Amino acid sequence: MGVYNKNFMDNSEIIPRPNAELVKASEAPALLNEVRPAWQAKNLIVRVHRLLEVDPSSACQRLFNAAMHDLREKVVIAGIDIAADAAKQHGLPTLTKAEDIENYSTSKLIDLAYRIGLLSRPEWRRISRCYEIRKDLEHEDNEYEAGVEDCVYIFKTCVEVVLAVDPIRLLKVADVKDLIEQSTPVAPAESLVEDFGSAPQSRQEDICKFLVSIALDREQPDIVQQNAYIFLFNLGPLVQNSVKLKVANWFQERIGRDKLDRRHAKVAVAAGAFPYLRQAQIADVYEDVYAQMEKVGAHWSGYQEHGELLRSFDEIGGLQFCPSKQKRKILKWLVLAYIGELGGRTRYGNIRNVFYSNTAAPLIEDFIGESAQLIRDDLRALEFDKDVIDKCANQHVARRFQYLLDLVETSEYDTVQPAP
Repeated sequence: MGVYNKNFMDNSEIIPRPNAELVKASEAPALLNEVRPAWQAKNLIVRVHRLLEVDPSSACQRLFNAAMHDLREKVVIAGIDIAADAAKQHGLPTLTKAEDIENYSTSKLIDLAYRIGLLSRPEWRRISRCYEIRKDLEHEDNEYEAGVEDCVYIFKTCVEVVLAVDPIRLLKVADVKDLIEQSTPVAPAESLVEDFGSAPQSRQEDICKFLVSIALDREQPDIVQQNAYIFLFNLGPLVQNSVKLKVANWFQERIGRDKLDRRHAKVAVAAGAFPYLRQAQIADVYEDVYAQMEKVGAHWSGYQEHGELLRSFDEIGGLQFCPSKQKRKILKWLVLAYIGELGGRTRYGNIRNVFYSNTAAPLIEDFIGESAQLIRDDLRALEFDKDVIDKCANQHVARRFQYLLDLVETSEYDTVQPAP
């Protein structure tokens, strides 16, 4: 241990460690100013301030102890239920009540904080390294003394990763339930989205399953179902892949071998679970989409129905999850609807070189541009399709098809010159 007089708190004379001046001149003292106000006034931090000038090794140990004490409190605030689940899942000591956290060893506490999302993996590694340095400091002797780099590392990590960070109150299912059950349309606040992103896997899973259940429950008011879907749509990008897989398995059990209808597919896409469902059921969804496209027709005169049809297609991911067989058929329909046909004089007396659906065209551009890598080869193959060849006999129609080809050759499709 660092040498300091037992009467230190009485301001007795202390012999400074040889490296004390170097540490004092480093960034370590300034880092203490970043500690949360709730900790600034505590005796432990006050002692760290005073020890730093004479015994950096002891100051580091006490700062690390403060960080571990803060981490224990944060685990309790985050939720014993979450901590208990994480402990069970990852083979850590059993937790049943808040007091059990006090019995956790330092190394197990660090692991638990990582498993429930209080520490990221890089932060977990940094804190674990601090723990190793701290153990070395406890056994200092004439042959080993903490270097300036050790002290700065501990100060920087303990302050930035733990002591400067506010406790996290993990998002609960009840919090989400209260929001979506309002009588008006609601969307999750940015802070809620951030809280969901930092939530551990088990909490994300619970929230996703709850929202899926409500979004598909026809006994719920329409506004509540819609709110649940909106929440899923906004939270979906932050769902961890392992959670998506678990939700997909649970979702698959709900539907069994029944046909996957458009409504279920829409909710599954929002939850990020759709690509993990049975491929045969996914194919059925897209067969239904194509059948509806064929019913409406690719002719420009169907423009009044194209908007709803294509927006519904977008809700199930567009071409992103479409199996190859259905993708080729749907892509051809999209191309034919987009390129149009030989124009002429409109009923208003204007001349249009090409007649095409103004409603469908911009939506189709989005589908093709966003899925460029997935459909590039299939789109090129349509150059040799008889129906496309016949339409492209007209140079103006051919230019619209060429625009689509250009669209898939660039990742930034919005930089391509607009189609005529």
